[in-house]
Amino acid sequence: MSYQENEISIEGLQKHIKVLDSDEGIRIETNGEKIFVNRTSRRYCINTHLGDKDEFLYMAHAEEVLQFLAQRIGSSARIFAY
Repeated sequence: MSYQENEISIEGLQKHIKVLDSDEGIRIETNGEKIFVNRTSRRYCINTHLGDKDEFLYMAHAEEVLQFLAQRIGSSARIFAY
């Protein structure tokens, strides 16, 4: 089984977060850190990965996720929807 991955813009990130389905995800590469955003039926799961350290955060609303990401990503971030 394979999946397709498409690069999206920072401007398109808000839309993708709000309509994220349970079989989709977003990967962000910024400043040596990788951030993965997924969604279950009840909440968002954000996995931050830097070096050998992973941290998992859970948020209920898209606005919370977008606020968190706004503090972590810069204009040079690469964002992929899969």
